[in-house]
Parts: sequence; structure tokens; C-alpha cells
Amino acid sequence: MNAYAINEKGYATEAQLIASPNFDARPEQEVILIVIHNISLPPSQYGGEGIIKLFTNQLQPDEHPYYAKIYQQKVSAHFLILRDGKLIQFVSCLDRAWHAGISSWRGRERCNDFSVGIELEGSDFEVFEPTQYETLVSLLAAINNAYPIQAIVGHSDIAPGRKTDPGPHFDWQRISASATVI
Repeated sequence: MNAYAINEKGYATEAQLIASPNFDARPEQEVILIVIHNISLPPSQYGGEGIIKLFTNQLQPDEHPYYAKIYQQKVSAHFLILRDGKLIQFVSCLDRAWHAGISSWRGRERCNDFSVGIELEGSDFEVFEPTQYETLVSLLAAINNAYPIQAIVGHSDIAPGRKTDPGPHFDWQRISASATVI
């Protein structure tokens, strides 16, 4: 298992960097929240390039019927953990990735302003791989060491009724023993 660290430029050591154009300057707010998501493209299919293409605006509408609905979305996350545990970073933690959408946490709107978004390749309908949890635990420790994190939440916690991820198969117990905050 890799031991990650977040450097002064907001990048995780040992992560593969694939730059997304879908970010902007973070308002002058500290990073205090981690949001965990799940994603698979096409839905419930793993191992393809769909997620990377979505986050880099290269998704083609004719590659899959589902893509025709989403190919023009401008979205990103700071990190993606693939099924094999590989870590990809799209946006510096110092910048605002576009992962949370309309959201609220403890009365604060616009969670993208003060959060780091982590996507797990998966869906609401299947368990995540042990190696994904290993990478996630190490990444959470690195983020906790770099920023004054107050909580780790699911997308469903900050956008209830609109989002369901990371889903019922996400094992919060598995990360709670390793994370300083949940």
C-alpha cells in the first residue's frame, strides 16, 4: 500500500496526474471537508476510460447511449480511486473541483468551496474492492495531515434527496478506524 502525502501545491505523492480543465480558484476558505462519491461509466461498468474522459471533457456522445445524456457536463473531482486501487488526481486540493453541485453541510452552502472530492470507481449496487479501501485510508490520512479536516461525508449527506453515493455498500466502519474525523 502506498503512503501518500499532499505536497505544498496540493498534489498527492504517488498519484497519477491527469489534469482536468473543470476547476477554478477556491474562494479564500480552508479545506475542512472530504466528500466521498462513487462513479462508473458506462453505469455499473468498470475499467474503461469513461470517467477520465468525462472529467477531461473528452466524452463522446456516440460511444455509449448514456454518454449522450452527460457528455456536455463540466464536472471533476480531486481524486479517483479505480477498482484496482490506483489513485488518479485531476485537480489540486488548493483549487475548487466541481464535484458536489448544489450542496450544504452544517448550514454552509456550496461545499465545493471548502471540500476535497474523492470518487471511487463503483456504484450503489456493488461492494467496493479491498484495495480501494486501502488506497482511500492512506489518502484520507494524507489529506487529514495537510488540512484542518472537520468531517468526512458522503455525497448523499450534503445533497440528500438528490444524490445517493457512495451508496449502501460503502463500508464506513472500514475507514472510521483510520480517519481522524468522520
